[in-house]
Amino acid sequence: MPNQLSIPFKRTYIVPIRQVVRDYIQSHYQDTHPDAYRWDINHWEQLRAEATNGGVHVDRVNALISYHAQLVYILTKLPADIGLEIPYAPAFNSSALPITLKSLIYERAAVLFNLAALYSQLGSAEDRSKPEGLKQAIKFYQSAAGSLAYLHDSVLPQLQASVGSTDDIVEFTGPFVKTLEYLMLAQAQECVWQRAVMDNYKNGLIAKLAAKVASFYGTAVQHVKGAGSSIRRAFPSSWIAHLETKHLHFQAAAQYRKSLDDLEAHHYGNEIARLSEAHSYAKQGYDVARRGSIAQAVLQDIKSLLDIVQKNLARAERDNDLIYHQDIPPASSLPAIAEVSMAQPLIDSRLQDVKSVVGKDAVIFGELLGWGARLAIELYNDRRRNWIAEEIEGRVQALDDSLSKTLESLSLPAALDALDRPVGLPPSLLRKIEEVRLESGPDRIETHVRDVQALADHVSSLLDEALDVLDQEADEDEVLRERHPMSDRLPSVEANKELVSRAQQFRTVLEQARESDALVRQKWEEWEDTIAQLTWSEADLERSIPSSTVPSDHRAVSADPTRLHARALRGLLEQLDDLTKARRELVVRIERLASTDDITQRISKAASGMEQWVNVQPAMFEDILDEELSKYDKYRVQLGENGERQEQLLQTIKERHAQFIQSRREDPTVKERERALQSLDLAYHKHKEIVRNLEEGQKFYNDFSAILSGFRATCKDFAAARRQEASTLAQQMHNLSITAESVRTEPQPRVSAMSMVPSTSTASNFVKEDNGEHAQHQQPQKPHSAAISLPPPDSDEWESMALPPAPDVRPFKPAGAKHNSARVAQKGM
Repeated sequence: MPNQLSIPFKRTYIVPIRQVVRDYIQSHYQDTHPDAYRWDINHWEQLRAEATNGGVHVDRVNALISYHAQLVYILTKLPADIGLEIPYAPAFNSSALPITLKSLIYERAAVLFNLAALYSQLGSAEDRSKPEGLKQAIKFYQSAAGSLAYLHDSVLPQLQASVGSTDDIVEFTGPFVKTLEYLMLAQAQECVWQRAVMDNYKNGLIAKLAAKVASFYGTAVQHVKGAGSSIRRAFPSSWIAHLETKHLHFQAAAQYRKSLDDLEAHHYGNEIARLSEAHSYAKQGYDVARRGSIAQAVLQDIKSLLDIVQKNLARAERDNDLIYHQDIPPASSLPAIAEVSMAQPLIDSRLQDVKSVVGKDAVIFGELLGWGARLAIELYNDRRRNWIAEEIEGRVQALDDSLSKTLESLSLPAALDALDRPVGLPPSLLRKIEEVRLESGPDRIETHVRDVQALADHVSSLLDEALDVLDQEADEDEVLRERHPMSDRLPSVEANKELVSRAQQFRTVLEQARESDALVRQKWEEWEDTIAQLTWSEADLERSIPSSTVPSDHRAVSADPTRLHARALRGLLEQLDDLTKARRELVVRIERLASTDDITQRISKAASGMEQWVNVQPAMFEDILDEELSKYDKYRVQLGENGERQEQLLQTIKERHAQFIQSRREDPTVKERERALQSLDLAYHKHKEIVRNLEEGQKFYNDFSAILSGFRATCKDFAAARRQEASTLAQQMHNLSITAESVRTEPQPRVSAMSMVPSTSTASNFVKEDNGEHAQHQQPQKPHSAAISLPPPDSDEWESMALPPAPDVRPFKPAGAKHNSARVAQKGM
């Protein structure tokens, strides 16, 4: 058996590359068809099959490196997660369930791991009894270390960023990979040491080489022992014992070779001190080797070294006692043995320069737009949409709300309409009335109110159904616990704690929504009659609004200060209307521009100008995105100027309105008409507000309904899993009770006052009834050869007699006393 270790392969399985890639292209690329990449998909499947199949052969190195290069390029075109589930079994426990991740970086990491494993197995297969075999083994072990170093430094950080954490993938954690890397370096250095021994190098140099071997093995031991328990468990126990044995072996070997060097230099005291150190290390290594299930060759190596050191130590002490009489220095005062490293990680240049592996025309998905560029396009569209919503539509709505609130506080334009048109309806009000009529006014609101109420009831019923499922499961759990009180099964009140907590949160949200609905209904009830007035005929409305008198002297009208201020206010209101129209036209222009705004061509051109193997990131297109968005800045400037102009007009209107109020005569008919017109104008705005509130409520309940439907399904899955668990537990308890009952109820023959002999006929009959086939092989039990004596009735020995178990008597539970754990837990939160 060899005295060096090789890394086993990570076993994988066939994955549905074709279907997943086709689905991904079809759903994410609207301008292309998956059939255009049929060659690419086939080539990908072929490369993976070649890289994951086959034995230990040097030709497989090229297959793994070629597949790795293609994966690097594929990751410039596709994101790590395209929905492809990739399974790999643990290398040191291939019979365990594979770990499956949706990450192409996981595939890349596994390919590099298997490449290192292949190098290590090639090195282990070399004939190290010959110089050429040692040379090849050194190269393979260093290449294995290089593959692991590249995996650790370049790929593991990407894998961690892709999947969030690699703690569950023990073999792709830093300590695990570093342990294997230093193991490979140690074995390469060990081959160098072996070559030096074969070529009869000087003992001093051999000692330095051995010291570095021990250092590499010691670093590997530190990595594995300094890691968590999960990482230590991932290694076979024999591997850890192997590393510790080798570490101590080469510490002893270094001291032994240095002792020979001291002997040649006539430093007999140092020789004995180093032989003593070598003996201590070799003894410790031999003890570790005996306790661990390591290879016999490793055990023989350390045993041989221990024997040699013991013989040389005895000889050196005898010679020094009889001849040299040199002082023996303490081990702490001995000069440290300088380490000479002849092994280092060899990273294949084709891993770092992947362009040299694959020709320009042989790359997979060479014509596909990279995921980074596509994500940049989506990012631009999102930014543009958010910018329009926040900077334009949001500010327009804020300006409109400020305008309506200010005019409402000033009773405009109703105050002017009441003065300018003493009879009839103002044109501005007629336009609003016509709009309400076209929208079916109160009928539309009533329909919305009923729809919102129905949706709220439906959502509430979904939550109740989910809670009913939890309650039913809790009742079943209670019954199970009464029947099997010794069960260690988690009670429902604890098992469903998280679900009940979520239900409580949903209930709180639902109650808040109902409160909002009540406020909207209250608002509708307050304004229902006035809004209904807006649907009356024009003649009925004119009769319902009081009229005011008109001065007969036109000169008086023109000279009336109130009329002058009213005319000025009317002009200002017309300017406000122009500003409002301008804002609406601005929004229309922006939406028209956004509908035709497509930067795909510009991003594609920029991406094609980048180096082919560069992993394109969305951040590389920031300048283009900013430049494209800047063409909307002029609209923000225009809207800002519009807002400033509105503020100026509103300030002027407030000042003129104050003058208007000051000069206006206290005419009760005018006041009454003003209030009536103001009420109708305000009813129009309330109608718009109520409709908007109800539409928002409908959208909320529709979205919430989807969430609660999923929650209800989760509760049903939870209850089904608990029932399955309860069924299994009940069956186990039933089987145990049958076994116990068969023993407890076994009929006994009549006993005398002095003896009792148990019978086995009932057990035999039970076996026959249970399974006739097995009954044919059932052998009758032999009765006890000696009778069992019973103590006298008044004897104290009865206290120690084994009595039959007590009957299973359940406590009485009155009807209707069920414990509704889910709802009680919910109310108690």
